[in-house]
Amino acid sequence: MPAPTLFDMLLRSSLDYAEQTAFIYRAANSEFDVSYQKLFDDALILAKAFKARKVGKGSKVMLLSDNRYGWIVTDFALLSLGAISVPRGSDTPTRELEFILQHAQCEFLVIETEQLLKAHEEMLKGLKNLQAIFVIEGGKTHRWFDNIYSYNDILKDRSISKADTDHFIAQRYAITLDDTFTLIYTSGTTGTPKGVILTHRNIMYNVRTLPGLIELEETDRWVSILPSWHIFERASEYLALSKGCCTVYSTVKTFAADLERYQPTLVATVPRLWESMHNKINTTLEKQEPRKAKIFKKLIKISAGYNYQQRVFRNHLPVFEKISRLRRGRQKLQAGFLLLLLAPLNLLAKKKLQLVQEKFGGRLRMAISGGGSLPPYLDEWIDAIGIRIVNAYGMTECAPAIAGRALNCEIFGTLGPPTRGTNLRIVGEEGLFLPAGKVGEIQLRGEQVFPGYYDNAEENRKAFTEDGFFKTGDLGKLTLTGELVITGRSKEIIVLASGENIDPSRIEAAITQLPFVSDAVLVGQDKKGLGALIVPDFEQLRDFVSSKFERSTATMEHLLKDKQVLDRVKAEINRMLHPKKGFKPFEKLQNIHFLEKEFKPGEELTNTLKKKRHVIETKYREVIGKLLK
Repeated sequence: MPAPTLFDMLLRSSLDYAEQTAFIYRAANSEFDVSYQKLFDDALILAKAFKARKVGKGSKVMLLSDNRYGWIVTDFALLSLGAISVPRGSDTPTRELEFILQHAQCEFLVIETEQLLKAHEEMLKGLKNLQAIFVIEGGKTHRWFDNIYSYNDILKDRSISKADTDHFIAQRYAITLDDTFTLIYTSGTTGTPKGVILTHRNIMYNVRTLPGLIELEETDRWVSILPSWHIFERASEYLALSKGCCTVYSTVKTFAADLERYQPTLVATVPRLWESMHNKINTTLEKQEPRKAKIFKKLIKISAGYNYQQRVFRNHLPVFEKISRLRRGRQKLQAGFLLLLLAPLNLLAKKKLQLVQEKFGGRLRMAISGGGSLPPYLDEWIDAIGIRIVNAYGMTECAPAIAGRALNCEIFGTLGPPTRGTNLRIVGEEGLFLPAGKVGEIQLRGEQVFPGYYDNAEENRKAFTEDGFFKTGDLGKLTLTGELVITGRSKEIIVLASGENIDPSRIEAAITQLPFVSDAVLVGQDKKGLGALIVPDFEQLRDFVSSKFERSTATMEHLLKDKQVLDRVKAEINRMLHPKKGFKPFEKLQNIHFLEKEFKPGEELTNTLKKKRHVIETKYREVIGKLLK
């Protein structure tokens, strides 16, 4: 038999772990446990209903829904038919949704609720290519329009014959590793979403490679909070299913409580969640018992200090250039002495910090952080508490794994080595391959790398080198022992701490429509929200201030730092970044800063006047840090 596809994997797990719990979820104030057998049955019944309505191999099906059990059942059913899912979250603006439906040439739409259907109803009426619309959560909708069905409409007959089962399983032979299983649209540098083609080969590389790196077992339990359509969460759920694990669907509101209730052994998170947990714990302590807050911070400092010295002693810190044996010996000797001094205090600190681990359920053996690089202070804080954190690096284009500091790597402060079979290199501006310690673009080749963007020849030419390496657009460097460290982004996409991908060019284009804005640079990489560095047109800005405040400001310096002016300009900008104009809630600005100097060619600008984002972010690092605390 040929190498297994994703559908093969789901079939095998459904049979091997039939009686075990695959998912736990809540709906209508009730909790439901779903076995692997029920997952199999539900997917089979839905696939049969889809097929009866002409969904088949190669059909493109938009799946517009947030996390729910119905999402994974729909995904499983579409996989069985060889259909191609085109997933998005419910917050997708109508204009963007319309573009994706048309560009991907979607023939079918699966939408989460009747309310969501109504929100996009006018746009959907104009799409002639849609053969049918399916509503996951809805009443009998088929009476509205001939091509709209609720799952309640199409799933009345839940009988499964032996012939149904045999036919469902036999569909595996019609699917190959190089078939496309999904088309995920991400933000492009021009503001137009790009459709990432992912094949069974791409995702199965992840399913085969990653479980061993985290020693995944069927006894493991995950708590899920990230969007299922996001490739990081989606891959995590596939990994869990591949090993017979249980996944608990949680929400932002219930996440903290669910950690204590369900006691997971693993969580897949983004930096924003850890930041929230960090702030919540510290703020609660400071408000309730300031003295305990001081003690807690001291315990963290002791634990982090001990861990650091231990890594110095064990050679577990990144090294970018050769160090003499004499110098290395001195470092280890000093670290050994400090470890002896800190040992009693560290023993006490670790014992006390076990109480914090109970907030995570007490069984958490590992947390995987992706969707943006984990800030060093959070990396150290989580480590000090005693939780093993896997700081991972991936992209939608790689389904998503590129590198990760998993159980095969002890070098702290890095993203670990590239995953097995990944050929990764660092390339300089002149196209030269750079040695360890030198910063350049990260390029890679491997089974996980996508074949290209859907119907986008121009982006495909830009995305790959002549020898077939994918150009990530990220800047990084390698240690002497081969671990990866991200240093910045040469491409324009910004990834927030929550994992949201944002194309800055669209927002900057909107901002510069204001007469008093000469130029703008969006910032917010790995932060909670967005900020903007603004080069103002001073005279236009002064006129704006006079019209809004009925006063004039004598000096430019005072004007650029006036809080009332900053707040009013920010409000004007955010008025332009409204959802009705195609922007998402998280694309509004949290803060702005006026720059006193214009960007110059050869410095912040290229000779063709394109912004060098990594240069600007480096130059104004302190400003950005204060802007987005």
